[in-house]
Amino acid sequence: MSRLRKSVFIFSVLLVFIFVLTGCGTSEPAESTADTNQEATEEADQENKEEQANANEQVRVIEHAMGTTEIKGSPERIVTLYQGATDVAVALGVKPVGIVESWVEKPIYEYLRGDLEGVELLGLETQPNLEEIYKLKPDLIIVSKIRHEDIYDQLSEIAPTVMTEVLYDWKGTVELMGQALHMEDQANQLLADWDARVVDFKEKMGDRLPLEVTITNFRADHARIFYMGYAGKILHELGFSRPEGHDEDVWGVQLTSKESIPDMNANMIFNFNSGTETEAIQKTYEEWTNHPLWKNLDAVKNDRVIQVDEVVWNSAGGYITANLMLDDLYKIFELNK
Repeated sequence: MSRLRKSVFIFSVLLVFIFVLTGCGTSEPAESTADTNQEATEEADQENKEEQANANEQVRVIEHAMGTTEIKGSPERIVTLYQGATDVAVALGVKPVGIVESWVEKPIYEYLRGDLEGVELLGLETQPNLEEIYKLKPDLIIVSKIRHEDIYDQLSEIAPTVMTEVLYDWKGTVELMGQALHMEDQANQLLADWDARVVDFKEKMGDRLPLEVTITNFRADHARIFYMGYAGKILHELGFSRPEGHDEDVWGVQLTSKESIPDMNANMIFNFNSGTETEAIQKTYEEWTNHPLWKNLDAVKNDRVIQVDEVVWNSAGGYITANLMLDDLYKIFELNK
């Protein structure tokens, strides 16, 4: 072999040797990095499991209308014993194991049926079946003071029970259920979304606000004016004004005499009829609205009496229906969403 060919051969061998060494040198760190990443992932998973376990064992103290209640972890089997709580549960993405029957559109309001299919019915809101509640083995019960104060102790023996102070205070329901369900962030987001819609509505209404409005309601044997109940509070927040006396912090007043019709006077009237006795309700409505005093109301003379949905504007009383009510107002005033 010539000297030149021998030199080329030796140089080639050296190059191969260098490549082999380089390959060996880089394989070990890569393998080490993979091992490190796997270990880090396993450690993170373990930490998450431990945090979840700690959260499930954590005991939280929830303040409510009847004092305080201790709740362990994040409840999964909840029972809602008034309409607003059922609505808010669905808004939070929670499916209760038990609910009470709706007031109309029985047994469940139509707008909630798709989300509550298969849920156990527990009787009336005013008289829930305690035995059936016990059978469901709930880990949280949501109630309202006006409906369930007398049975609070019995419910508390079944499961941790929290109670709202005011039935129609839907924001209070959102806040209390957010705390009780350990879903504060989700509840706060619902309220923030609502606040944004309120701002948008006011901006689009512009100088049409404040507008004086009355909420009237006809039933089988009497009429009502709603003050600062469910719909009243929402209208107030949206910038509407009310006739003198209609801004009292009570649900409203029951009228037994047509002589009270002038108390309904306003620039616009929102009316809904309530109940299942349709013939009797219609008779009452026609008797009152054919009266000369009714025909003399400003809203009637200006053709500004708006018929609205009973479930949305009153009986459901939750977060979802608050938004549906706002949807109605966007349509009534021809605002772009």
